[in-house]
Amino acid sequence: RGFVYDSRNNLQMRGLVVLLISKAAGPSTAELSFQHNMVSGIYSSQRSLAEITELIHTAFLVHRGIVNIGELKSCDGPLKDMQFGNKMAVLSGDFLLANACTSLAQLQNTKVVELISSAIGDLVQGIYYENSKSSEENCLTDDIGISTWKEQVFLSHSALLAKSCQAAMELAKHSAEIQDMAFQYGKHMSMSHKLHSDLQPFVKENSSDTMAFSLNSAPAVLHQEFLGREAWIKQIRELQEAIKAGKGVTSAIDLCRCHGNRALAALERFPPSEARAALANIVYAVTRFP
Repeated sequence: RGFVYDSRNNLQMRGLVVLLISKAAGPSTAELSFQHNMVSGIYSSQRSLAEITELIHTAFLVHRGIVNIGELKSCDGPLKDMQFGNKMAVLSGDFLLANACTSLAQLQNTKVVELISSAIGDLVQGIYYENSKSSEENCLTDDIGISTWKEQVFLSHSALLAKSCQAAMELAKHSAEIQDMAFQYGKHMSMSHKLHSDLQPFVKENSSDTMAFSLNSAPAVLHQEFLGREAWIKQIRELQEAIKAGKGVTSAIDLCRCHGNRALAALERFPPSEARAALANIVYAVTRFP
């Protein structure tokens, strides 16, 4: 666990949001007698939930590091090293998930267990869909549609944070309305975050990272091999410039800000505080473009 918690700025973002939403909501009237268990306005169970959320997210990051042995080339390195690496990725991810599940059971709240368990199921479904689509030969020409894209992004990127925010409210015995507002904030903020990440190759000025967006389908890889590296890079840059000149980028920015506004609207249900302001600043950060 210590090894995977490096200095990347966004690695522990989900746990931070869970802590901030917990502090922004404060204690509920049903839990006033237990306020002595709070530290800095956050229950110990909510702190445990924040760590559980990070453990689950990190476990899936480790599992995503598994490589397809069948697609390896001789230049990629010894096969036995890759096989050993896969085994370590599986075991390490499973270890983190086991820690998360143990801590989850110790919370002794069946609704929270149900919420987080369903979030893990959503993650599995979303990642499985991503991997199955990336291996199909016609993935570049599929008529996916933005509604389908939103469904898949919710499963693979938003469900864990949204349901963790809701679970944090459940631990403090907040009303169903407050729980729903926390869920909506987590959902729409993480959707904005994903859109912001996807837009970076197209909105960064003087960006030299022309391969930042995914073109890893089989036809694209084969096309690159036949075409040659220099011609391939030229085509990618032309495609990137064509996307910049079209309406896709501006529409994606509008969609990002739309989700950001819905996240901010959900925050209005919480009383003004430094924690609420910090949550709002997170939204402002992922909806700001040059």
